Amino acid sequence: MDFSLNENQRMIVEMVRDFGEKHIRPKMMEWDESQEFPREVFTKLGELGLMGVLVPQEYGGSGFGYFEYVTAITELSKIDPSIGLSMAAHNSLCTGHTLMFANEEQKKKYIPKLASGEWIGAWGLTEPNTGSDAMRMKCTAKQDGDYWVLNGTKCWITHGISAELAVVIVRTGELLDSHGMTTFLVERGTPGFKAGKKENKLGMRASETAEMIFEDCRVHKDQILGKVGDGFIQAMKILDGGRISIAALSLGIGKGAYEAALKYSKEREQFGQPISNFQGISFKLADMKTRYEAAELLTMRAADLKNRGEKVTTESAMAKLYASEMCVWASNEAVQIHGGYGYTKDFPVEKYYRDSKLCTIGEGTSEIQKVVIAKNILS
Repeated sequence: MDFSLNENQRMIVEMVRDFGEKHIRPKMMEWDESQEFPREVFTKLGELGLMGVLVPQEYGGSGFGYFEYVTAITELSKIDPSIGLSMAAHNSLCTGHTLMFANEEQKKKYIPKLASGEWIGAWGLTEPNTGSDAMRMKCTAKQDGDYWVLNGTKCWITHGISAELAVVIVRTGELLDSHGMTTFLVERGTPGFKAGKKENKLGMRASETAEMIFEDCRVHKDQILGKVGDGFIQAMKILDGGRISIAALSLGIGKGAYEAALKYSKEREQFGQPISNFQGISFKLADMKTRYEAAELLTMRAADLKNRGEKVTTESAMAKLYASEMCVWASNEAVQIHGGYGYTKDFPVEKYYRDSKLCTIGEGTSEIQKVVIAKNILS
């Protein structure tokens, strides 16, 4: 199986690198320090077609597949993982969920705005008391005529403050009923829908993470995404693709850390020679390269299955598990190769180190990925 870059992927690599050097790298540490979400960057990414990578051209998207999508996230994340994370969450969660389950009227209303970057999207599943245990959610919707009234809080939401549109999964039936949850499209400005606390994070600091709060928020029945009761089932399908996104994000971090360590090891001299000449360093680099390549193969395998419309639950979980653990390990090794300089903000590896940990947590922890994999191989 050949996963060499196709013409579209090569174009994306060049485009993202040029864009990143001009619009991201000069200010990324400033955004990191202040936790500023650079909204204007995503408007520009929309102009490049990167806010609707997987969206068909008829709805204003780029019409690409998962190979191009993985490449775009990886290249963005090599520059600044925060930007890669926000771009991925917008594409695979809010936009992806809407594209997969919306009716034609909803698609025409929302997808072009999301694909262009005019609107930023959020996706709400997690709650303060329910991380991996989503079926115990307390955020509810009760029907009142043609409207549904939403009450509750969603947390750890990417773009929870800035998003113009939120795809929200809430409980409309009995607790622990997998068919007791429903998905709603909720626009910013809807009475009763407001942003809550913004999280002060270890890494990924320029990617906004905040609560979304619903207090007697009335949403018309036309804003239901799919059928009443299908919310949980929809969410599980969306997470299959979302895990490919996190794997791609992890690839960007891992490759960025490896390339920074390789460059430094050739420039840094000790005992009269570059430290890359020492076996202790060269073996670290060899392991970093090998693990990165293995993670890339797993990720592209999952992307290939997704492109072909085949079931990808196990493969996306394996890619996410291995790639996320790889990027944490590679970032740690990169800091070690840099020595004391790796512990300062003068070199990029400390940021990769901080940003990497999110990849083993977001969209299902490493432990949950193992549960998913084990369940599928033992069934």
